[in-house]
Amino acid sequence: MLYGIDMVEWSIFNEIFAVAFNMLYFIVIVGTIMIVILDNRNPVKTMAWVLVLFFLPVVGLALYFFFGRSTRKEKLIGKKGFTRLIKRPMAEYQAQKAFRCPDDQHQLMRFFQKVNNALPFDGNAVGIFTDGCSMLYSLMRDIARAKHHIHLQFYIFEDDPVGRLLCDLLMDKARQGVEVRLLYDDVGCWKVPHAFFDEIRGAGIEVRSFLKVRFPLFTSKVNYRNHRKIVVIDGRVAYTGGMNIALRYTKGVSWGIWRDTHIRIEGKAVYGLQTAFLTDWYVVDRTLITSSRYFPEIERCGNTLMQIVTSDPVGEWRDIMQGLLIAISSSRKYFYIQTPYLLPTEPILMALKTAALAGVDIRIMIPFRTDTRITHLGSLSYLEEMMHAGIKIYLYQKGFLHSKLMVSDDTLSTVGSTNMDFRSFEHNFEVNAFMYDSALASALKGIFLRDQKDAILLQEKTWMNRPWRQKAQESIVRLLAPLL
Repeated sequence: MLYGIDMVEWSIFNEIFAVAFNMLYFIVIVGTIMIVILDNRNPVKTMAWVLVLFFLPVVGLALYFFFGRSTRKEKLIGKKGFTRLIKRPMAEYQAQKAFRCPDDQHQLMRFFQKVNNALPFDGNAVGIFTDGCSMLYSLMRDIARAKHHIHLQFYIFEDDPVGRLLCDLLMDKARQGVEVRLLYDDVGCWKVPHAFFDEIRGAGIEVRSFLKVRFPLFTSKVNYRNHRKIVVIDGRVAYTGGMNIALRYTKGVSWGIWRDTHIRIEGKAVYGLQTAFLTDWYVVDRTLITSSRYFPEIERCGNTLMQIVTSDPVGEWRDIMQGLLIAISSSRKYFYIQTPYLLPTEPILMALKTAALAGVDIRIMIPFRTDTRITHLGSLSYLEEMMHAGIKIYLYQKGFLHSKLMVSDDTLSTVGSTNMDFRSFEHNFEVNAFMYDSALASALKGIFLRDQKDAILLQEKTWMNRPWRQKAQESIVRLLAPLL
């Protein structure tokens, strides 16, 4: 009898617990959805999160906890600290003689200067690299000549033959008394053994990881990654672009070469990359480095006028994305784009289609095969509507196209770390060099056209006849595009 009563009581307890759990679960889900809605984000992104939370609540909660929370209202560095950091570059900017920007680029230049504090500097020399071997050789040659400091920042820094080769040189320079600082992204280098970086530290190199992700601090930090690639040597020579430090950037992949674009800069534009590095260093080390030794006087080195532009997920504006909107809308003849991932935000997509409909020759080159299948499926979902608007789509077949290159009207070009996707525009820390120089624009246009010979031009009618299963996969992934 008592056993029966116990069973009844236990059953009632289970029912109460189940009801309480379901109510709590419902409140958490609805509460999270309300937080997403009240955050007043892009409606497309908001709807994507609502759909995930509604149809996949458990998975959605986990994803939102790790990837979804916004930090747009935060700041990396205080205004006073940043003013101290750019004191010397600002003085050099104000002292430089008047320069002439192409008439149709004044708006873009003013925007970057006002919103991003990107100072335009004339008289720079720019070298272009389209393969990892030539870039690595040039980089190591410049590092070998360093006298005072070497600053390196990469999303990926592998413990492989290329990473070891570069580290051996860096450790030699540190033993010679040269200051060496290395900043890597914690998520980008997840697979790299800690012993690798410990060995580098043992040689006297200062090594830091950006936004270290460790449980229980494993929250939205994992979503905000530092995708920048920056090297500054003695404050006079700098490198930036799409290349990381890993063997695949020189050796290629199983299906072909690794096609990328990187640039070497000499001139006062180096100040911009130095400022970007030292700002990120302050974020992880809380040490504000402002000495004039890191911003030496630099004479005129070439003829290129340029700005170093950064973007991040914690600022008020989406600087690079908004600048590209201005650049695309201002184009009159052509706008060529190379990107490994094509998941454009709605404003960028509309600007591209509008420009194409207005008669601008819009060409976008993406890889035929990529390293991330789900992202590639999302990219493919945009192609039909783009081609319908008159945009020419090229699929690069010689290997993996990782280049982030854009060039327009023989006057404007940009190379950097920014992909044409939601992640680069809204979640990553990125850096691009925007260059206002006809000779350089012509050179980069020539590179695009040479790559075009190794690509196929996609035909709209052929593309529309692809299997319905592929279309369905692409459409499903596209729903998650703002979250990828």
